[in-house]
Amino acid sequence: MRASLDTPYADARADALSFALGLPPLDALAVLPVERADMTVELRLLGASHQVIAGPLSETVACLPGDAEPLPGRASTSVPGWTYEFAATTAAHSDDTAFARAVEAVCARLADRGDALTGAFPGSRHAVTALALENHALEDSGIGWRTWHAYPQTREIVMTRSRLVRPS
Repeated sequence: MRASLDTPYADARADALSFALGLPPLDALAVLPVERADMTVELRLLGASHQVIAGPLSETVACLPGDAEPLPGRASTSVPGWTYEFAATTAAHSDDTAFARAVEAVCARLADRGDALTGAFPGSRHAVTALALENHALEDSGIGWRTWHAYPQTREIVMTRSRLVRPS
């Protein structure tokens, strides 16, 4: 699902992103509920990036006020009955053309998927936040999702990958 958003892009730099687990649902600009692994997963676009709510877990990657933790390269924890893993990387593009191609490739890859949500913010067609469930099943042991946060001002794309797995 592609959402055209009327809200200005709130997080203008990759290094302004922070990470939080366990936050309640925040005000969302668009929400896509998807049934997967016997649970409803909510992919949520925020004015300040994204939130995913999956079973017992709430993951927020956004510009959060206060003393929020900076975006880690890796994180893991246990939640009741599950193990959670998170990874984030940032790709810096050398010029506008390379950046535009990378953003357009992500948007094209997710365009026809019912388990993906892409938000285009006003001001630049490459100011995009996208979320998608992983295509492959984790053998009924859990779910995974990926996100992309594109920053035209700095030509950076922050990519995250998360997994929520039932321990065997």
